[in-house]
Amino acid sequence: MKKIVVAGGGHAAAQFCASVLETKQAVEITLITEETHLPYQRPPLSKTYIKEAEPQPAWLRPASFYADNQINIHMNSCVTAIHREEKSISVNSGDTFSYDVLVLAIGTRARAHDLFDKNRYSNVFTLRNIDDANGLRAQIGDARNVLVIGGGFIGLEIAATSRAMGKNVSVLEAAPRLLGRSVSVEVSEYLLHKHRSEGVEILLDAKVDKVDEKDGRITAAWVGDTRYDADVVVVGIGAVPNVELAQEAGLECDNGILVNRFMQTSDESIYAIGDCTNFPYQALNCHLRLESVQNANDQARCAARAIFDDPVPYTALPWFWSDQGGVRIQIAGVPHASHVRLVRGNPADDKFSVLYFDDNKLTCTESVNMPADHMAARKLISSAIEVEPEQAADPQVALKSLSQAS
Repeated sequence: MKKIVVAGGGHAAAQFCASVLETKQAVEITLITEETHLPYQRPPLSKTYIKEAEPQPAWLRPASFYADNQINIHMNSCVTAIHREEKSISVNSGDTFSYDVLVLAIGTRARAHDLFDKNRYSNVFTLRNIDDANGLRAQIGDARNVLVIGGGFIGLEIAATSRAMGKNVSVLEAAPRLLGRSVSVEVSEYLLHKHRSEGVEILLDAKVDKVDEKDGRITAAWVGDTRYDADVVVVGIGAVPNVELAQEAGLECDNGILVNRFMQTSDESIYAIGDCTNFPYQALNCHLRLESVQNANDQARCAARAIFDDPVPYTALPWFWSDQGGVRIQIAGVPHASHVRLVRGNPADDKFSVLYFDDNKLTCTESVNMPADHMAARKLISSAIEVEPEQAADPQVALKSLSQAS
């Protein structure tokens, strides 16, 4: 019987357990998670969860799934050391667990901001887990002014949710545009105008110079001579992969835990999956680290197959989504600055897509309120079908028809 220890309690960890069970192999699974909850859906935390009166976690699997399959879960626990020679790990309780295979699904943590320390100020929050969401939800209901530091996906989702709750919302983004590392200029500009039209105050190129505080709470932030009042502050300035455990064990790391096409680390008995990994991305001939539920789930499936001698290289097409009020952004593929960009549709209609082409091959699509475009683009990109860019950008032509014609 193969003994597998899984470190982590997010999407990747839960999917890995399910995928291992699907192999029907004799296995003993131990799941070690810092959370005090079973694995749950994380995307709702920045949207519906914080504004519901009595929100309930959306469990990825019911408790019976773990009990019925004899998965040993240790919650409120973390792995403190990996002993590669002995093939064992230590946890903070002092216990040790031996393994035949160790799977690291340890994710990321919120990037810290020097001026906004959530351990120092009781009204400063990041949003990585359900405890963060519960803390924010407890204060945001009575807040009048919500200050968001960072104009990335989390920050804009929180801004839209807070505005829908009737709050005064200010977003301070240090970069010259929103989502500068994630989406095209066209989508950035659209979201800037859309959020502003909904009453969200957004300042770009905004470097916070100082904060005002009282009784352990931040009351305002200053950008130059302009004051931004705050009852609640949400910091969303990116994520840092949790690599320290792997580094201390001597595993190769570089902006994440380095893995091969089968999610195997530099130690053949240790795999890594999800947001903490830096993996080979064949489509762009590079290594990537992605923060995506799809990526976490697909990497978990890949690792499970590889462990049980049915290896299939990881080639899944990345896709993402973000709900910001009445706007749904869906991205298929990974944008590349050198690829030709065409806009399909009209942003003024709140429905459009940005298509990226490398010659006549679609490589990435960013769709705003265009779910049909997103689904068709996933097929076109995955199959590497050649299409005429100008035809694909014509909103009178259904993208779906181009994949069917081929």
